[in-house]
Amino acid sequence: MSEQNDQANPIRDAVAGAIAEHPVILFMKGTPEAPACGFSARTVGALQALDAPFAAVDILPDPRIRQELSALSEWPTIPQLFVKGELVGGADIVAEMFESGELAEVLGVEQPDLEAPAEDVVPTNPPNMQIENRLA
Repeated sequence: MSEQNDQANPIRDAVAGAIAEHPVILFMKGTPEAPACGFSARTVGALQALDAPFAAVDILPDPRIRQELSALSEWPTIPQLFVKGELVGGADIVAEMFESGELAEVLGVEQPDLEAPAEDVVPTNPPNMQIENRLA
């Protein structure tokens, strides 16, 4: 990470803290129950299809969240998936990893036998999500 200025940056600190604290965290537009864009919906669908528990942060309430997240990750687009403190990628990368089985491997879960690509996966009984937006 780059050195911070002399001034405290509570939003950046909160973003970094959330990434460090949660083994799997998704920064997205909206919530897992109500994604606010198709890319976020596809990423949530892949995680839910794998029955992978994850924390989620809605970046929409405060534009500073997105700004500080992108400054930390050096990744411009949303959503952004982090596993064990490392950026995995955005919607396209997550979808490709889901289809290849690599996402299940990274998450340490079993890959289901699915015929549909990630964007078509809509679980009928999604797992309970741990949602914590500490950044609002």
